[in-house]
Amino acid sequence: MRTATSDLTNFSQGKRKKSSSKPQGPKKREPLATTFTCLFCNHEKAIQVKLDKKAGVGNLHCKVCGQRFQTGINYLSAAVDVYSDWIDACENVAQEAAAEEAADKNFSDYATAKVSRKPAAGGGAGDDVEEDGVYDDDY
Repeated sequence: MRTATSDLTNFSQGKRKKSSSKPQGPKKREPLATTFTCLFCNHEKAIQVKLDKKAGVGNLHCKVCGQRFQTGINYLSAAVDVYSDWIDACENVAQEAAAEEAADKNFSDYATAKVSRKPAAGGGAGDDVEEDGVYDDDY
């Protein structure tokens, strides 16, 4: 007959058995995109980027609208770097154009401002001035 104490003394406690799993390899990365959406014609996968690392040049070309861009690259550059440089260059051009347009608008507003002259009371030289400040004899 067994006693309760003998069962406890014969019972050995141990750690759980570790599962024998094989080491996992490195995770597979998705390759970076080489075709992108064109900013000008909005066609998806229309932009192709080619990198010439020996020459240090990245070329971008739209197959649909023919838009081209070229930028300098280094040995770490990828196609997405050329595309982001193109986006930055387009934004810079747009900002410069907006600033130039604002300056032109201010200049044209100044140049075309209506002249407010009061006609002379007795007639004479002021009679040929119209309401908008344009002289009749200028035409």
